[in-house]
Amino acid sequence: MITIYTDGACSGNPGLGGWGAVIIKEDGEESYFSGSQEDTTNNRMEIQAVIEGLENSNSDEEIRIFSDSTYVINTLTKNWKRNANHDLWSKLDDLVKGRNIKWNWVKGHSGDKYNDLADELAVKAIDSKKKVTQNNLTHIDDSGKLKMVDVSEKEISERLAIVQGFVVMKKETLEIIKQGELDKGDIITLARTAGITAAKSTPTLIPLCHTIPLSEIKIEIEFENNLPGLKVTCTTRAEWKTGVEIEAFNGVSIACVTIYDMCKAIDRSAYISEIKLIKKSGGSSGSFVRE
Repeated sequence: MITIYTDGACSGNPGLGGWGAVIIKEDGEESYFSGSQEDTTNNRMEIQAVIEGLENSNSDEEIRIFSDSTYVINTLTKNWKRNANHDLWSKLDDLVKGRNIKWNWVKGHSGDKYNDLADELAVKAIDSKKKVTQNNLTHIDDSGKLKMVDVSEKEISERLAIVQGFVVMKKETLEIIKQGELDKGDIITLARTAGITAAKSTPTLIPLCHTIPLSEIKIEIEFENNLPGLKVTCTTRAEWKTGVEIEAFNGVSIACVTIYDMCKAIDRSAYISEIKLIKKSGGSSGSFVRE
């Protein structure tokens, strides 16, 4: 059985929000997750905390969820009307399907150890975001000179980043790729290989990035008929002291450039679009999820 305690907080309502989740496995092992979002509400952070807790839990085990949010618990157990936050409720519904989950309300600030801890994580996530906002660029020292950030005092934690981008092209070009009839060869395999190589080469390409022992680099390329074009997603993971989003950005960017290079002879109108961070987690600054 897995036990999850969740909490959300908001500095202003709406305002800068934070969420926290504590996951306790049957053997007593504890994991902590937190993150922040700008221009949000307390209710959204309460739902987001539950979503994050479930996303980071084994779906095959029985789960007990504790929250001090009557909004979350009663909506799920007493069918309160969902008048807002439909996007998050839909995501939560998908995570709940087929899982054995028991929902429990716990009184907030009543001395419950793990409820207090979840609250602390949510508040700290807000505070960390405020500090990041207030501070200057991390790669600039007090004298204005470039520097590599000292991470020697940071704790090692599980880092994850997901970055996504698109290569838009003519329908005819996409069909040629689908049929494997491009003169230059297998565009999908080559783009994946290029993206993985780029992610691994990040410290060489970006001067102030640390060398990170990446445990996973995954490049996914999907056909998007509505664009038309290709969607490229890079996922990077590591157990380390600093984030892996730049590695994911490099992976997507070079994979997209490789696709463009392979297509440009038959489609000069092709272009790269909307390379952006989708999700990151790990570290003191908490998680980010693009809505």
